[in-house]
This record gives sequence, structure tokens and C-alpha cells, in this order.
Amino acid sequence: MSNALIVEDINTKERIRCVLRGRFRLTDLKPVVGDIVEYVRVHDIGVVESILKRKNELPKPKIANVDQVVCVYTLRRPEVPLLVLDKLLVLVEEANLNALIVLNKIDLLTEEDEQRKRLFLETYSKLYPVVMTSAKTKHGIDQLVEHFKDKTSVFAGPSGVGKSSLLNVICPGANLKTQEVSEKLERGRHTTTAAELLHLPFGGLVADTPGFSLIEVDHIRADKLKYYFKEIREHGNCLFKDCNHIDEPGCKIKELVEEGVIARSRYENYLEIYKEVSEK
Repeated sequence: MSNALIVEDINTKERIRCVLRGRFRLTDLKPVVGDIVEYVRVHDIGVVESILKRKNELPKPKIANVDQVVCVYTLRRPEVPLLVLDKLLVLVEEANLNALIVLNKIDLLTEEDEQRKRLFLETYSKLYPVVMTSAKTKHGIDQLVEHFKDKTSVFAGPSGVGKSSLLNVICPGANLKTQEVSEKLERGRHTTTAAELLHLPFGGLVADTPGFSLIEVDHIRADKLKYYFKEIREHGNCLFKDCNHIDEPGCKIKELVEEGVIARSRYENYLEIYKEVSEK
């Protein structure tokens, strides 16, 4: 990790190039985007003395002290598997953060996509706020702005879903680099190389973060996963208190899946993630 970082003074708003005090090399604590630090000026640079206690921390993308995670998803160009979104939501729940789901690039959807869009909204709007957007047509941008006002937010999602394009619309002047999705590979290229906090003109902060296609959840214990699926956590009143909702008798969750109360796609992804973290 680099010893240099940029710190914005909370009073003057001046951005100062800083280095870490040598003792940081002896600890596991390193500053991440969103940290509040104490620093001193030494000639023309600053020296970070300490990192104040974080109210929360998202492991990937690595950021601290945020109010909400904006999970950006697309049905076309690229077509993102729901498993990717559900893994991301697991990380958000694990960090005890609020999630906002953005279904982006709706201008690319055709009549053939209407059923998929409807099922997506039926599944996720019962669990989290969902905003449908298009950076190209500006659809949903006003609604998105309302969710961002006076909050510290972080965009998260795989490459190519249009995070930087949305930020360029809601934060004029950011001029973030964007990249067309590959026609052949149906996936985006990484255009954001480092996370950075941006001031929003209407109040609040937002972090643009590097895109990623592989979301790692293997650090999660299998018996804790049920607490990171909101609908399973809320309805998990099973015959046995330690039920993991796999093949145990008297499982209420499996009954609710059959009844359509819990989306089958979400439950199937729960089983997939459970298997993945159990085999680590």
C-alpha cells in the first residue's frame, strides 16, 4: 500500500497531500476512503497522526463512514447475473448499511425484457428502494438525486453497468472516464482505478469506486449467511432455532418459497452462496 494519500481539510476544504506517520507500519490499521483523520502540516505536506473510529466499513469496495451503498445493476450490456447482485447485498447487510438498488440502462431494454424487468422489480422493491435510471435519457435522475441529498454514498457494482456515467450526470464537472461495453464480451472495462470522494452540488458526498466482476464472500461463516438475506432474517421462524434453511425439517423459509412469499431466485442464490462459503 502506498504511504501517500490526499486529505481534504474539513474546515478549509483544501486538499493536501499527506503521508502516514511511521508507526502505521507497525499496525494493521490503514486509512481507507471515507476515513476521518487527524493530521499536522510539515512544510508543504501533511502527516497523518491518527484515524478516528469508523462508524462502519464496507470491505469491498473498501470505504468507511458511509450512509448507503448504491448497488448498480443492468439487464442488458452487460447482462449481470442476479447472483452478483445478491452477493453484493450480502456484503452490504454484513456491514449493517442501507442499500439502494439502481436498475440502470433501461433505455436499452426491449419488449422482450419487460417480464424480466417486472420480476426484478417485484423481487427487490419489497426489500430495498429501487430506482430505474438511464444516464442517456436522464430517466430517474431526479429521483436518484433525492436519495443522494446530504448523505455519503458509495456506488458499487461490476464494471460496465454505468456507475461513472450516472455520476457524470448527477455531478456535473466530475468528468469521470467512461468506456463502452465490449460487444463481444458483453462486459465493461475498468475505467475507475481508485476510489475517490466527490462533493455533490446539491449536498452530500459520493464515492466512485473501481468496478469488479468477482465479489468475494468467502470470509462469511455459513451459519451467519441467513442473517444477511433480509427476507430470510425476517421470516426465519422455523421449527429449529439453528435452522440454516437448507434441508432441515420444519423449515418455514422453504414453505414461503413454495408459497411465493420469498422469491425463488433469491432462495436459490442463498443456497449457492451457502454452498460456496461452506466449502471454503
